[in-house]
Amino acid sequence: MAEEDTEVEGKKKSPIVKIVLIAVVALLLLVGTVFGTLFVTGFFDKKDEAAAEAQLKALEEQAAAANDPAKNAGPTKVTKDTPELTRFENHYLEIEKDMLANLTNSRKVIQVQLAIMTHYDERVFKNVKKHEFALRSAALDVMRQTTEAELGESDFRKKLAEKIRSEMNAVLEKFEDFGGIEEVYFTSFVVQ
Repeated sequence: MAEEDTEVEGKKKSPIVKIVLIAVVALLLLVGTVFGTLFVTGFFDKKDEAAAEAQLKALEEQAAAANDPAKNAGPTKVTKDTPELTRFENHYLEIEKDMLANLTNSRKVIQVQLAIMTHYDERVFKNVKKHEFALRSAALDVMRQTTEAELGESDFRKKLAEKIRSEMNAVLEKFEDFGGIEEVYFTSFVVQ
């Protein structure tokens, strides 16, 4: 009878031990999964102090620019040193991606790559890069409105460049209160 009592008690303890063991293993798996996820996402990596300082400096400069009326007036022209007359430096920036648009009422397409020129300081190029998507959209809208008959005109490219420049300056004036694009040049021009 004593052997039967110990067997009954042993069988009763066995499921409790198994349940506790399963709970501990499940808890360890859960904790391991959480720490593994945090490790993979870079939660435990040291934060780049230089990047944080650069962000803080950029925010301070933005706040200073907002309070400085001279900076809100727009970029300044960069002059060349010449004795006879005042000349301005030409600064160029090529828009990286090609632009492709259909001609109006035609199966032909026009593909161009643009470069812009300004006499102003680097803030114009910063604004162009900042609003590149809006500028590309404006240029594509102008290209899309081109008809096949206009292609035959002798000064077609000059007129198209002028329209694109005007629309790009309008976009920059809308977002930054200053355009600054003096000329638009085609570095690649294909009609098919």
